[in-house]
Amino acid sequence: MFNRISGFFFFLLFSTSLVAQNNAVTKITAVKITKAIHIDGHLNETAWLNALPIDNFTQRELHNGQPATEKTRVAILYDTQNLYMGVWCYDSQPDKIRAQGMKRDFSSSSDDNFEIVLDTYHDARNGYLFITNPNGARYDALIQNNGDRVNNSWNGVWNVKTSITRDGWFAEFVIPFSTLKFNTAQEQVWGINFERNIRRIREQDLWQAWSRDADLEQVSRAGTLLGLQGLNAVHLLEFKPYGIAGIETEPQTKTQTNLNAGGDLNYLITPSMKLNLTVNTDFAQVESDRQQVNLTRFSLYYPEKRDFFLEGRNYFDFGLGHSTQPFYSRRIGLTEEGEAIPIIAGARILGKTGGATLGAMSLQTADKDSIPSVNSTVLRWKQDIFKQSTIGVIGVGRLEPNRQNMVYGTDFRYASSSVFGDKNLSVGGALAQSYTSDREQKTGLASRIFFDFPNDFIDFSAVWDRSDANFNPETGYQRRTNYQMYNADLRIKPRPKSIPWIQKLVFKPFDFNYYIDDSTHQMQSLWSEFRPFGFTTKSGDFFESNIQRRAENLTEDFNIHDDIIIPKGQYWFTRYELQYGTYRGKPYRYFIFFNWGDYYNGQRTEWSVRNVFQINKYLNASINYTQNYVHLPEGNFIINEVSGRLDMALNPDLFGSVFGQWNNDDKEMLFNFRMNWIPTPGTNFFFVINQGFDAGNGSWKATNTTILTKLVWRFVI
Repeated sequence: MFNRISGFFFFLLFSTSLVAQNNAVTKITAVKITKAIHIDGHLNETAWLNALPIDNFTQRELHNGQPATEKTRVAILYDTQNLYMGVWCYDSQPDKIRAQGMKRDFSSSSDDNFEIVLDTYHDARNGYLFITNPNGARYDALIQNNGDRVNNSWNGVWNVKTSITRDGWFAEFVIPFSTLKFNTAQEQVWGINFERNIRRIREQDLWQAWSRDADLEQVSRAGTLLGLQGLNAVHLLEFKPYGIAGIETEPQTKTQTNLNAGGDLNYLITPSMKLNLTVNTDFAQVESDRQQVNLTRFSLYYPEKRDFFLEGRNYFDFGLGHSTQPFYSRRIGLTEEGEAIPIIAGARILGKTGGATLGAMSLQTADKDSIPSVNSTVLRWKQDIFKQSTIGVIGVGRLEPNRQNMVYGTDFRYASSSVFGDKNLSVGGALAQSYTSDREQKTGLASRIFFDFPNDFIDFSAVWDRSDANFNPETGYQRRTNYQMYNADLRIKPRPKSIPWIQKLVFKPFDFNYYIDDSTHQMQSLWSEFRPFGFTTKSGDFFESNIQRRAENLTEDFNIHDDIIIPKGQYWFTRYELQYGTYRGKPYRYFIFFNWGDYYNGQRTEWSVRNVFQINKYLNASINYTQNYVHLPEGNFIINEVSGRLDMALNPDLFGSVFGQWNNDDKEMLFNFRMNWIPTPGTNFFFVINQGFDAGNGSWKATNTTILTKLVWRFVI
C-alpha cells in the first residue's frame, strides 16, 4: 500500500515534467553595427533587416505547450556602447490591444506587454528584467536567487519607444552596457529570455521555459545570447548632482526654507564592479509612506523608498528572512519617527568577480539634537557554488562615540530547478550573532533553516526561525524578539479539464506559524489557516475561502486601542475569511476581503474593498476602504481607513499622482501630490506637495505643509 501511495505521489510530481520546456531554437545571436539605431519604435532601419531574429514562442497560459496564437519576433543588435532589441508583436486584432499604463514602473500585469530578462553573468542566479507595453511605458527590476527575490525599486538608465499599426505593435529597446554589470571576457555569453502577454485572451507566450513550474524570472531556464564581443573596455564615470528647494510650514511656527545640494559620483571600474561616492546624500523622500493602524503587539515594517539605497538593496539581503534582518536601510538617516538625519558622506562598491558577489557600504551621519554622529557600515560577500547555489557572510556595524553595535553571520542556499525533471527546490539556512558593547549580555544569536518546493501543482515550504532575547540588530529590523517560529505551508493546485471555466483550483490543507518564547518555551502565538476551496477562472477572476485558528499568550496586559486593555492570559479563537477579486486586465476591477469571528475574549469583523478604474492611458484612479469593528468586554471601537490615488500621465516621461489617506484613529488626513519629469534617461525632476489636515472635532484644519522641488541631473564624463 505504501509503495502504491508513494508511487502515485511521485507520478503527480513528475507527470507535468514530461512536457519539454525549451524550444528547439535556444540561442539568439546579436549582430554588431557601426551606426547607432534611432530609437522611435518603427524598426525601419536597414540594420534590422540584417539581424538574426527568433520567433519560436510557446504558450505557458492558457494552453500550455501550444504554439502562440499571434506571431512574435525578436532581433538583437549592438555597438560599442549599447544593446538594441527590436520586437515585432503582430496582432490580428490591433483594435483590441490593451495599453493603459504610461508612467515609470507601470502596472505591467494589466496591459499587453513584452518582457526581457538578461542573465549577464550567465550564472543562473541573478539578472535584469525590462518590460514595456504598447504605450512605451517602462518597468525594470533586478532579479536575485533565480527569481526567488525581485528588486522592483531599481531604476536603470535605458529607453524604449513603441508604435501601433494595423499589423500589431512594435518596440525598440536601447540598453547602455554601462547600465549592466557583466564579466570581463572578450567574448560574452549571456542568458536571455522573452515573454509576451496578450491580456484580452490571457495568453502568456515565452521563448524558453514555458513549463508551468517555470517563469520568466528563473534565469536558470533561459536561452542563450551569443555574438557580443569586445565589451571589456566599457567604463563609465557618472556624476549625478542634485538640488532641493522648498518650504515647510506648521501652525504657529515660522516657515522653514529647505535648500540643499549634493551629489553622487559613480565609477564603473570594470564592467563587473561599480564604485559609488556620495556627499551630502539626498535622502528627500518624494513619496509618502502608507499609514498603517497597528492592532498587533509587534512592530510594523515600512519599505525603503530612497533612491540611494534602492539600487544595491539586493546585494545586502541575508538569509534570516523578512521578520529578522541584520541590515535594514531605513535605520540609516532616519529616526524612529521617520525624521531625516543629515548624511555627511558615504561610499559603496557593488559587483561580481568570477563567482564572488561583493557589496560594501559605509555612511556617516551628522549629529542632530540628542542623536550623536554615527557610522553605519555593511559588508556582504556571496560565493557561487554548484549550479545555482550560494554561500555567504555579512557584517553590519553601527559605531558611535563610546558605543558599538555589530551583527555578523553566514548563510547558505542550495537551489535547483531540475528536481524530478524540471521541478524547483531550495533549502538552506543562516546563523548570525550580534554584539552590543554597553549591554550586560553583550552577544545574542539568530538562526533560520528553510525548505521550499514552489511548483505549479504542489507548493510546499517549511521554516524554523529563532532569535534569542539578546539578539540586537540596531541597523536591522526585528518584528518580534526572543522567539522560535515553526512554519509549514502546503498548497495543492490541480487544473481540472472537466470544469471548462476553471483555470486552477487551490486547496490549502495547512499553513501555520507557531511562535514560542525562546527563554521559557511557552507559546507566544499561533496563526493557522485551512483553505477548503479556492480557484482562479480562465477569465482571470479568483476566489478563496479560509478557516483560521489563532492563539495569543499575553504575558502582560495589552493596550490595544486608546484606554481599552486586554488582560494578560492565553486566548484561542477561530476566524473565517472570504476573498474575491476580478481580473487585473480589465479597465475596471475590484477586490473584496471579509474576515470575521472570535478575537481574544471578544469579536472582530474586518472587511475591505479596493476599486481600480483605468479610465484611459492618461488617467488611472483607485480607492481603498478598510473597516475593523472590534467588540471586547473591555470596550468597543471601530477603525476606518480610507486611501485613494489618481495617477496621471501625459507620456512615459511626464507623469504624476495625487495620493490621499485618512483613518479615524489618527484623525489626520494626508495628501501627497507628486510630479515626475524625465527629460533624459537617468535625469529626474520632481515637484512635490505634502499637505496634512487635522480632521478631529468635525472640521479640517491645515497642519503641516511641505512644497518641494528636486532636480537630479545625470552627466556622463
